[in-house]
Amino acid sequence: MKLIVAIVQNQDSKRLADEFVENGIRATKLSSTGGFLRSGNTTFLLGVEDRKVDDVLELIKENCSTRSQTMMSPPSYDFTLESDLTYPVDVEVGGATLFVLPIDQFLQF
Repeated sequence: MKLIVAIVQNQDSKRLADEFVENGIRATKLSSTGGFLRSGNTTFLLGVEDRKVDDVLELIKENCSTRSQTMMSPPSYDFTLESDLTYPVDVEVGGATLFVLPIDQFLQF
């Protein structure tokens, strides 16, 4: 058995959660916040049998797409610069960050 930790952007989380339900995959959903963009994410925790891991990973891949988003660059705190203007920067967001971990023991009470 494996523990899949899937961190996805909030825009993708509803669609992915619906796919989990439709496919009979049980998941725990947690709200989380990304460090770089400080935007909302959803973290799913899934206990998955070894034989189903590839299917679950494919389902996540199909439902979590990357896209480009424009954001303002953070202000500089380097006081030697003449200007600390912010400017728009295109960054890639979305997709999923996944961790697949072995489970030593699984218990339900």
